[in-house]
Amino acid sequence: MSDVVQFGAIVSTLVLCVVTVLSLIGNLLVIVILLKYENLKSFTNCFVLNLALSALVFTSGLPFLAQYHYLDQWVLGDFACKAHVFVLDSGVYSSVLFLTLMTLQRHRVLVHSLPDGGDKCTCFALCLSVCAWVVSFVAALPATLHVKTQPWYDEAHCMYDSIDWQRAAAYQKIVFFFIVFGIMCFCYSRILTTVLNSPSSKRIRTVKLISVTVVVFVLGWAPYNIVILLWTLSHLDPFKDCNWSINLNYANYITQCLAYSHCCLNPVFHAFVGVTFRTHLKVIVQKILPAPQAAHFATPQLPMFGLDSVSVTRLLVALHPLSSGAESAIEGLGR
Repeated sequence: MSDVVQFGAIVSTLVLCVVTVLSLIGNLLVIVILLKYENLKSFTNCFVLNLALSALVFTSGLPFLAQYHYLDQWVLGDFACKAHVFVLDSGVYSSVLFLTLMTLQRHRVLVHSLPDGGDKCTCFALCLSVCAWVVSFVAALPATLHVKTQPWYDEAHCMYDSIDWQRAAAYQKIVFFFIVFGIMCFCYSRILTTVLNSPSSKRIRTVKLISVTVVVFVLGWAPYNIVILLWTLSHLDPFKDCNWSINLNYANYITQCLAYSHCCLNPVFHAFVGVTFRTHLKVIVQKILPAPQAAHFATPQLPMFGLDSVSVTRLLVALHPLSSGAESAIEGLGR
């Protein structure tokens, strides 16, 4: 087991530190661009803003987790133990909820041809955002109330006060994941049907954007949820083997890093797949860097999709049956 601890102390700590720095830079940049350049009366922009705030809330708990992995003991006391669990859990749940709201909004705009903004929409988006934060905080409370600093192998650890509550917290996260995954599959399948039935010759590019959005979510969260599901079965005979337990601990470190990276960096991915965000980034870079260096940002590209800004814009115009709100929705399909 010492090899597993050493793996967590080196690899997991390094990944969490890198993710923390990237998340702070990326999400703060997203927030600055939204507040300075974008229309916050748009549902999509409102949810992206909240998603970035959620990522920053989550990121604030990562340094505590990193030191925990590095030292393999909790040295910050009981209050910090509860606070870091609350911050991480509320960040996870709010991230998942805002992804769900963004998915439902895209479905609303692209399938039902409804507007993406307006005064009434702003009020509604604000109410939905407040509700999402309240639900996230409530969902994080049980774990917060049932973790504390306690001795384990002669060292202090931040742990649940009973195995039953630890399993309950694991089941809650798994349920959240499958609900969101089900909603994403339903909404994006309807969106794909709408896009594929449009006369656009470039609809395959939109299909790529949608596919990557779903794949990134699944790769980020599915492995982690599978691992914690297997952990809940560790009391059963087939899963009590020592080698199985060691491999599960390795898998937990790896999948946790994947999931937490997704939670922190997902808003950045969502934002900068959009044409306007990358255009605003170019403006900011040109103000900060000398002209020769800023020139590298002159034509934002999406190599993985074979798309540039002009192509995406033409694609938006070509999607015949969609409402005016569809432009901002498709532009943010990667969000």
